[in-house]
Amino acid sequence: MRGTAVTLRSIAVPAYGPPLLYGIGQGAVAPAIALSARDLGASVGVAGLVVAVLGVGQIAGDVPAGALAARIGERRAMLLAVAVAVAALVGCLLAPTVAVLGTSVFVLGLANSVFGLARQTYLSEVVPLHLRARALSTLGGTLRIGMFAGPFLAAPAIRVGGTDAAYALHLVVAVLAAVVLLVVPDLTRPADGRSAKPRQARPAGVAAVVRRHRRVLVHLGTAVLLVGAVRASRQAVIPLWADHLGLDAATTSLVYGVSGLLDTLLFYPSGKVMDLRGRAFVAVPSMAVLGLAHLLLPLTGGLPSLVAVAVLMGVGNGMGAGVVMVVGADVAPPRSRAEFLGVWRLFHDAGSAAGPLVVSAVTALVALGPAVAVMGLVGVGAAGLLARRLPGVAPGGAAPAGRAGPDAGQ
Repeated sequence: MRGTAVTLRSIAVPAYGPPLLYGIGQGAVAPAIALSARDLGASVGVAGLVVAVLGVGQIAGDVPAGALAARIGERRAMLLAVAVAVAALVGCLLAPTVAVLGTSVFVLGLANSVFGLARQTYLSEVVPLHLRARALSTLGGTLRIGMFAGPFLAAPAIRVGGTDAAYALHLVVAVLAAVVLLVVPDLTRPADGRSAKPRQARPAGVAAVVRRHRRVLVHLGTAVLLVGAVRASRQAVIPLWADHLGLDAATTSLVYGVSGLLDTLLFYPSGKVMDLRGRAFVAVPSMAVLGLAHLLLPLTGGLPSLVAVAVLMGVGNGMGAGVVMVVGADVAPPRSRAEFLGVWRLFHDAGSAAGPLVVSAVTALVALGPAVAVMGLVGVGAAGLLARRLPGVAPGGAAPAGRAGPDAGQ
């Protein structure tokens, strides 16, 4: 590929084919994990815990994933992630107890973390700055499309073969993702086989990267943690409030689907605006709209108003599609990009885990309405932090301004 300009079309198959396939698998197993736990005799509470273990595995894998990708390369890291995922899925298929299922789900979370981190690093390196936001937003959109389509593809298979069919589907598409990685040329390397970008002889340690870039991680990492929390809370508060209004499960699912569809459709326009107008032009309004929608949700009293607010939530979340990955790529040091992005993802994933827990805790202590309002304030706070700390990228792809601190680009 040396001497050939990189475009989104030129990298479409190697960049987006594997995550689309892998995302379909993730979406397929998402509703099956709790059902599998119940089939093995778990209570509703324990089944929910098994589902949560997937996210715990992803959080636990974020930092090691960065170190691994830096040491063996992004492509090999993705292939290793697929191999680990296949082993975990076999464990889910054969699990005789809830404990074995939970362990397998945890390992699957680790594999998901490695796969996602390696793909993000790949695109951050191979795509020129003026296309970076579109490339990474499209990556996020591709994963969302896969997650959206997965349950629909798995449903007929589950009807025939039970929950095991969902794991089998994930296993098949994960193997297909590995085939694409093996067959399609590695665009990060030129024809002579040498690395297209300079690499350190020995990758920097994660601890050293954290020390060197702690100001960026503290300032922007806090904002990213809040972004993850308010985004994840959206997935919980819509169905919870629908239930509070007395809507049935089918109607609730439809409302959630409409919100998710709008979320999925906005990824490319979001990336294009970020490339042309700057990251803050999208990130700040996205969190402000999402926070406002949370504040409005407790004021809804029926299906029409709930749909309106759910649509607003979908728009707010979709506006910011890929923004966390884009900003991470902007501020990541080129020579230790993978290690930095592993820590960066840890902030977002920790926030994603914390958001629903905050909703649950405040609901238990007070009520659901105040819990939703608290997350609305979190969204507004995230918008404020991003407005103050977000490094700018000028239209046309100028370098990041680095307002987060002087070490932002080291």
